[in-house]
Amino acid sequence: MPDVKSTPAKDANNASEPLKRFEQTIEISENGAAVDILSGETVLSKQKVKDAMLKGAVWLKRGRKPRKRLRRAKTSLLAGDVLEVFYDPRLLGSEPPTATLLQDFNEYSVWYKPPGLLSQGTQWGDHCSLLRIAEQTLSGRKVFLLHRLDREACGLIVIAHSPKAAAKLGEMLKKRTISKRYRAVLSASPEPTDGVLRMKVDGQEAETRYRTLLPVSDTDRVGVEIDLITGRKHQIRRHFSSIGCPLVGDRDYGGPASTDGLCLAAVELNFKCPLTGKARDIALPSELMPVWLSSLGVASS
Repeated sequence: MPDVKSTPAKDANNASEPLKRFEQTIEISENGAAVDILSGETVLSKQKVKDAMLKGAVWLKRGRKPRKRLRRAKTSLLAGDVLEVFYDPRLLGSEPPTATLLQDFNEYSVWYKPPGLLSQGTQWGDHCSLLRIAEQTLSGRKVFLLHRLDREACGLIVIAHSPKAAAKLGEMLKKRTISKRYRAVLSASPEPTDGVLRMKVDGQEAETRYRTLLPVSDTDRVGVEIDLITGRKHQIRRHFSSIGCPLVGDRDYGGPASTDGLCLAAVELNFKCPLTGKARDIALPSELMPVWLSSLGVASS
């Protein structure tokens, strides 16, 4: 076993107890295989080490290079390397919801992200993220996430597959030449019923345009169609919460509980392809819509 300097695991496990969440840093002082070092310096078996690596829970820092996920169990580690392990058995044991590739334009693609799926991974893993699923589905292609949806939201996301496409589409998003339309259910009807919300989010200007749709059954809840002009974190949820109309299912911002979860979906993307000049008008297909969204009458592609 190569010599290592290992920072004790936080929440380290007793061998007789079920594995618990922990994080651990290991400084390598002698060359060796990653799986051997990790199984020797953590409480994990080689099988669990391999699983954690494949699911993106192990990171390698080498020299001045940015740290990156380490996935190959047989990777040869060098003296001076630093490994970071972020082990969460509950997360690593989770099965990701099914994402759907809707359009493949070679240098970028459009996906449906279902509720419960992360847009991208965290340091604790990435197997339950759309970006990782796209990387595995489109084997051999790079993946660049251009924009995000909250974990419990659903809908359309664009992923780039080349630096050129990522740069051009990213610039379009920054210049607001990609139209993003959403549907949501609010816990109360806003006043006015159609309007524009202009309130800063985290100190940055933010603008949300909306129009109300049909009320939901015989309740005070109402469907809205939203054009997101800026793209701040939780912008839609925070804007409507600030006027006393939080989204249904949005417990973080004061919304009522719902068996449908968070009632927020990205339903349309409209833009001109920066590589070909062709119009891209993409709508969420009706067969992928959750029940609450279907009842609002979103047009399908």
